[in-house]
Amino acid sequence: MKMFTLAKPAAGIIGALALVGTISLAGAQQPREGERPQPRLADLMQGAQVGHIKLWYAGKAGNWGLATYETKQLKTRLEDAAQLYQSLPVNDVTTMAKPIQAVSAAIAAKDVREFARAYDELTAGCNSCHQSVKLGFVHLRTPSSNPFSDQNFAPGKK
Repeated sequence: MKMFTLAKPAAGIIGALALVGTISLAGAQQPREGERPQPRLADLMQGAQVGHIKLWYAGKAGNWGLATYETKQLKTRLEDAAQLYQSLPVNDVTTMAKPIQAVSAAIAAKDVREFARAYDELTAGCNSCHQSVKLGFVHLRTPSSNPFSDQNFAPGKK
């Protein structure tokens, strides 16, 4: 079994994510009494990006339970974004349903090869959405180094 090690660039990614998270919390609007704070769209998308990375490593390791969980989390974040930010093009959000379903089907079949194909389709969908809202500079790809060295992606004991 191949073990992943934390590369220096990955350590920088973790530091940057922590900094962005801190800045995002500092700039959040204060909710009125009795209201829940609304997450910023950037925070939802950064959470989706983290889930996108973790989904890849879970599927690659054949940890179908974790892959299922990360897929559900990703779907929920996209649904939250569509509901909370109605200015998002509905077509962009709804077109993500097909790639997410393809990932879910590959996970249910426990098919690593099909998972990789569906994951590429999902990533292309993310990038297409970013292009349509003039954020094409936010370009996702299949991760090449694991920034989550503190998590074991191998399936756990039953």
